[in-house]
Amino acid sequence: MTDFAEWSTRRKMLAALLGGAVTGLGQAPFSLIGLALIGLLAGFVLFQSTASVRQAALTGWAFGVGYFTLVLSWIVEPFLVDIARHGWMAPFALVGMAGGMALFWGLAFGLARWQGRAVALVVFWTAAEVARTYILTGFPWGLLGYVWLDAGLDQMAAHIGPHGLTLLTLAGIWALHAALQHPKRLFLVPAVVLPFAGMAGFGLVQAALSQGHPSIVTQEPPRSVVRLIQPNAPQHQKWNPQMIPGFFERNLDFTATQAVRAPDLIIWPETAVPYLLSNADGALAQISAAAGGIPVVLGIQRRVDDVYHNSLVVLNADGTVGDIYDKSHLVPFGEYVPGGKLASMLGLNGFAAQEGFGFGPGTGLRLLDLAQLGRALPLICYEAIFPHEVGGLKERADWMLQITNDAWFGDLTGPYQHLALARFRAIEQGVPMVRAANTGVSAVIDARGQITASLPLGVAGYLDAELPHRLPPTLYGRSGDWPILLLLIAAAAFLFKRRRVSD
Repeated sequence: MTDFAEWSTRRKMLAALLGGAVTGLGQAPFSLIGLALIGLLAGFVLFQSTASVRQAALTGWAFGVGYFTLVLSWIVEPFLVDIARHGWMAPFALVGMAGGMALFWGLAFGLARWQGRAVALVVFWTAAEVARTYILTGFPWGLLGYVWLDAGLDQMAAHIGPHGLTLLTLAGIWALHAALQHPKRLFLVPAVVLPFAGMAGFGLVQAALSQGHPSIVTQEPPRSVVRLIQPNAPQHQKWNPQMIPGFFERNLDFTATQAVRAPDLIIWPETAVPYLLSNADGALAQISAAAGGIPVVLGIQRRVDDVYHNSLVVLNADGTVGDIYDKSHLVPFGEYVPGGKLASMLGLNGFAAQEGFGFGPGTGLRLLDLAQLGRALPLICYEAIFPHEVGGLKERADWMLQITNDAWFGDLTGPYQHLALARFRAIEQGVPMVRAANTGVSAVIDARGQITASLPLGVAGYLDAELPHRLPPTLYGRSGDWPILLLLIAAAAFLFKRRRVSD
């Protein structure tokens, strides 16, 4: 440890860069949890070896750069759809995003070194993850607690939420690091490992009982059947005038396909209808005819006055529009440019949603009444990544409905991470999730976050599956992030007070 502590700041930053990348391997689709835990342990070792606030902050920032460069590598994919026009921006987008997210971690490492205790890193690192969930509209992609997906400990998210899971993870790593520092403390290692093993085992049993056997959990009969439509329209072809008719016909064919048991609801993915709603009467009539009296939920764009919306429409059994939901949490720089109105005044009309080059937000999340299928919480693509918003409604949904176009995310990591986030939303709320994705992965997810049926990435097809039951309200669903926020505030106040006393 002494030799390591004497490393230069540059060498520590390089080691941190590698450690962060190793930690990122715990996220989907790699899901190498053991490596992720080793990476986090290396983060504590590196922190312990830093000699100043500046060195700690730089080390934490480098650790974050390594982590976010791997986890957010899919961010380059949208710029590769039209390489000739936008390809040059791809590396800048990745470097800027990874470097920006890493600032939160650098601040956490710096504050912890200023306070002077390794346990402070647990508090401030968790607080950094909370901060990037909320600040500047938030971006809670790849939260540290998500490495536990399918490892049993993910079920703890129903009780303590994603930030509680992050806090639990970092606290365990800190305790393990403290036990390993001195040979006399090695007997404490089982005391750290066994509780985690117990929680993981209990979670695995819960997930196993629910998967494919909803009646075991709820003692209720099977629910309705939903049909998910997955046209597999690559993004570079999706809006090609020569390709649009073929993709639309494919959706119609999948909609009209007969089955032994007819579905109760048919779901098309995000922006699956290639017309504005005001010009789509003919298309909606075709969809309704193909559905044969079955309601259809579909993604479409619409214009209200001078504002365009990314919308979800409920098409009734008789072909009339029953309800409309406009996406509320838009993707910064993807669906709108912050300050677009000012940009328009300066003559930069391409930045302004009002000019048709972006979207305006809807009025917020709300429930859709889908008759015998119950009340569904509609989520369009990006909206499913925000745990506090999904659980922020006073009324509880019977199920969650996500339509998305993951063709923007490529086919390596992005779609699988997006699916993982949807699974965590189901665990946190104890509410099943149904997601129809343009290119995949379309899936039905039960209230334990287990996939009960799915269509793989890059496949055109449809999927008929039973809608799982929801579970009783979860502790996290009732309390949200407040318990963890108050705990972090109290812990930070205590640490700051101890710092003043020691000074």
